[in-house]
Amino acid sequence: MASGANYKDKFEFLSGAALSWSVYCIAAHMLTVEKIGGTSMSALQKVIQNIILYERDDTDRYNHVYVVSAFSGVTDMLLENKKTGKPGVYHRIAKHLDFHDALDHAAESLKKINKGQAELGLDLELADWFITMRIQRASVYLDNLVNILASGYVSKEGILLAAREILASIGETHAAFNLCNILQHMGVTTSLIDLSGAEDHHPWTIDQRIRQTFKGVDLKDRICIVTGYTKGKDGIMREFDRGYSEVTFSKIAALLKPKEAIIHKEYHLSTADPAIVGVSNCSPVGFTSYDIADQLADVGMEAIHPKAAKPLEINGINLRIKNTFEPSHPGTLITKDFVCANKRVEIITGTDKLMIIDVYDPLMVGSVGSDFRIMEIFLKHNISYTFKSTSANSISLVIWERHYNPRLVKDLQNEFEKVTVEKVALVCVLGSNMDQPGLLARSASALTEQGINIKSAGFALRKVNIQFLVAREDFKTAVIALNNAMTC
Repeated sequence: MASGANYKDKFEFLSGAALSWSVYCIAAHMLTVEKIGGTSMSALQKVIQNIILYERDDTDRYNHVYVVSAFSGVTDMLLENKKTGKPGVYHRIAKHLDFHDALDHAAESLKKINKGQAELGLDLELADWFITMRIQRASVYLDNLVNILASGYVSKEGILLAAREILASIGETHAAFNLCNILQHMGVTTSLIDLSGAEDHHPWTIDQRIRQTFKGVDLKDRICIVTGYTKGKDGIMREFDRGYSEVTFSKIAALLKPKEAIIHKEYHLSTADPAIVGVSNCSPVGFTSYDIADQLADVGMEAIHPKAAKPLEINGINLRIKNTFEPSHPGTLITKDFVCANKRVEIITGTDKLMIIDVYDPLMVGSVGSDFRIMEIFLKHNISYTFKSTSANSISLVIWERHYNPRLVKDLQNEFEKVTVEKVALVCVLGSNMDQPGLLARSASALTEQGINIKSAGFALRKVNIQFLVAREDFKTAVIALNNAMTC
């Protein structure tokens, strides 16, 4: 087993606890800050070939910062499955059950990943020692939290949030360590920047930790591999939950002011979902705006987490979305001010994971404050809506099905005469410059011709997003119909 001294000798490790540099030394005209998603990370050889070393010689290999997610499925195992909700280690803690066997199983799963990467040059003994050390430290912290929770003297919410933070940090540090170690064995000058704070107890905020850790790091002669999780007393998961790695990425970019920020995914940002319309019936989006990226995020099709996008947008940093498995393709460039030169629809998208809540009361007409009363109840339950429409006596709001709470409906029923709940789908026509006569009629006709009933529709004055609510069973048909009718 590798010793701590050996570990320090063999591995250049930059953490906020040990830095004493005082100046930045960054050639901003060359610098990129890049984020690599979990599915891409699980194809680590492709990440190295198609991203880090792709068409780069010794002159342009360095001055790049890579923020990495955990390998695919790891955070699901530690917290819960993001799509299905299948519980992970965290839920045993939340339910006051023993978590040690589950955490040990997670450790073995991470070591199995290590074993599969040994052929890439990973120092297996060192990597296994590293994850054992991290799991053991996490276990001690989690035991302390469980004991405090059992005492009943502190807020349960705060303790459980801390547990999520500790567990989430394991996946990102594991992935960053492995990639850095493999690159070093390939002869690439690489430094691991660990923002998880496992090595220190500084009471920094997220922004302070990032700023302190990068202070004086000379990027011109190295690649930096950075953990997607950042420890901070404000708690990165408190506000961003599973979107934390993109938040880390955007905050680093806002600090370093790179030439370009890049997110590498396992797919292109396309004019429509190829799994629905077919690969031949859609194409990668070449250019779009942060506004359209926000519209996509609102229906769950995230080019980037909307809160992660804001630091980039505010600082005038362009964002490129690239496909890890098609490195020669330039991908999609997202900028603040992009407006398509021609009036056209750019993207067809949507989701079938929504519910509509219709609130009816005959006393609404002519009265002031009905909407406000509804919003007070939504705020009480910490639920946001993605779509809203109104008539004289009713207000309809659409929420994510995963956020549905029967107590919300009960509170609404106590205030208003009738509340109706229904599962629905939403399809959207998006574009930065699509305000043209007949577009709404053409869209509605495309749905009608397929026998699809439009339950509700709406758009704001800027007309960058026309939305149609339809029955769930009509979702895919609706996307195909709109895609066929629009010139994307």
